[in-house]
Amino acid sequence: MCAEILWTRTRCLAKLRKIGGVSTTDGLTADVLTVIARLNRWVSSYADLPVPTGQARLLALVGEMEDARISDLAQADHCSQPTMTVQLKRLQDVGYVERRVDPTDKRAQRIKLTSKGREALVAMRAQRQGVLDPWLSTLPAEEQRTLAEAAAILERLTRRMAAQSG
Repeated sequence: MCAEILWTRTRCLAKLRKIGGVSTTDGLTADVLTVIARLNRWVSSYADLPVPTGQARLLALVGEMEDARISDLAQADHCSQPTMTVQLKRLQDVGYVERRVDPTDKRAQRIKLTSKGREALVAMRAQRQGVLDPWLSTLPAEEQRTLAEAAAILERLTRRMAAQSG
């Protein structure tokens, strides 16, 4: 049902682009961002996570930016440093992250996942995957292959974007 709604919406948006004269790239960008955000929210709402979704997302960010400064995490998450400090304190209180003094600047701190944090992140990803897997398995094999190709394309794109942005 959810996949049908997403697919129907995508077809409708494609028709609107043709009618409204919106460029394909603009429409594609909006479609990709909208569908990914909606899918992410839907999966997160049904996954049994040990922390709120925002903290789970932050845990993943810490994992990606391993040993990052708090200011860098705040910038990546588009929030203030004090807000990031509060959020990290919550993850630290449950033992998912640890802080250490930055050896190049004693005023700054670096954040990294603890082994408990890594285990929690793996478990959360498995939970989320478990929510989506049954739905993906209902798709015909051809659509599953198409999604796999699209995922590979998006992965290459995000790697290129990350490489060019720093």
